[in-house]
Amino acid sequence: MERIIEEIREDLDRRIGIAADRLADRTLTEDPAYAARLGRAELRERIHLTLTQAVDGLVRGARGLPAELAGARATGALRAEQGVPLASLRRTYRRGGRLLWQSLTEAVAAHDRAELPGLLPGAMALWDVLDQMTDAASEAYLRTEAERGERERELRAALLDTLLDGGGTAGGTAAAAGRLGLADRGRFAVVVLAPGTGTPGTDGPHTAPATGPGTAAAPVTAAGRPRGGPGPGADVGGPRVLWRVRADGETGLVDLGHHPLDSLRELLAPLGVPAGISPVVSAPAALAGAAGSRPSPCAPPRRPPLPAPSCWTSGCRRPWWRATRNSRRLREVVLGPVLALPPEDTRVLLDTLGTWLACRGSTTYAAQRLYCHRNTVSNRLRRLEQLTGRALSDPAHVVELALAHAAVTQRAATPAAPPPPAPRGAPGAAPTPAGTARRSPRPPG
Repeated sequence: MERIIEEIREDLDRRIGIAADRLADRTLTEDPAYAARLGRAELRERIHLTLTQAVDGLVRGARGLPAELAGARATGALRAEQGVPLASLRRTYRRGGRLLWQSLTEAVAAHDRAELPGLLPGAMALWDVLDQMTDAASEAYLRTEAERGERERELRAALLDTLLDGGGTAGGTAAAAGRLGLADRGRFAVVVLAPGTGTPGTDGPHTAPATGPGTAAAPVTAAGRPRGGPGPGADVGGPRVLWRVRADGETGLVDLGHHPLDSLRELLAPLGVPAGISPVVSAPAALAGAAGSRPSPCAPPRRPPLPAPSCWTSGCRRPWWRATRNSRRLREVVLGPVLALPPEDTRVLLDTLGTWLACRGSTTYAAQRLYCHRNTVSNRLRRLEQLTGRALSDPAHVVELALAHAAVTQRAATPAAPPPPAPRGAPGAAPTPAGTARRSPRPPG
């Protein structure tokens, strides 16, 4: 393989350049995510570099050396910073692999058609190199995305502190409001949830519709807080709330828009936690004063408390995830998209997840138990991440997936309860055995 590539190297480099042009044009035409963020020259240069590195990886494999993956990791991190979706990045790698194989076979055929049979063993080696590059780019993408998300959460928290605590300059307050998508003038309020009233919410903007007649219930996060919907400026379904978690409770900055203050109380009612709402102010700069004023009470009836943390331990007689309501919520919220697939796809993904968890997160050991290739397990787990919106590199997400998987398997293993026995004399009840006389109860006295 190494000899064949060296003999056709010049022609192959020319064909790779043509393939890079074709793939860049196709990507910009068919993928709006790339077209909106990248220019053709930059995209074409990165594609050409990727295809060249794949050929170099094929040569290194023939020498018994591992493929060089630094370039793939750099591409994945760059696309994450640019905001290109991961699916678009992986699609470009797949298309590039097909074009590279086509260029390689055409170059060999033009050089000496008798060499084509000797090229076939390199097909599997080439696809293995491309799989390694795709995985490396994806892992770097997810890692960079997580780091960027953490930076954005810290920035949002700092911006909210500027507005809620005050003390900054007028220009700094206006800049913070602008970064959060708040108008200079409008109707704003502050809501405070008492500490110790449940699982904390999440930092960042959330848009949730108000509940009431004719409207759907407000979607909530796994933490029980109103979940994000449309971006800043969305004022269709209800007030926009930006939550800030603090040691003394949770504070929400509310952009009411044209909605009345009562709509905020309706939004908070399903949470079942004591809350206080400030007076309405007309500018973000006045929010610090509103937060320091005496809030009006808003204390809807509290829901039953969640089970004690001790029920998470394996020694609990009734684990938390076996409670019917909790189990159903876990299945629907965490694994709902997986359970909505065709039964065979659902079974494959759940079996793969369960085996991966049993192997303590080892893809290699999971592949051995499932009698399939390691890349097959990686692809299944990646599809699971895309469907559930949870990353297996995040310990908190792994806990959610493990509990949801346990809830699903426990439900499947629970036998159906036998029907209660029919009362004596009822239709279908067993008749009195022959020779047995019925006796009425003896009257008292």
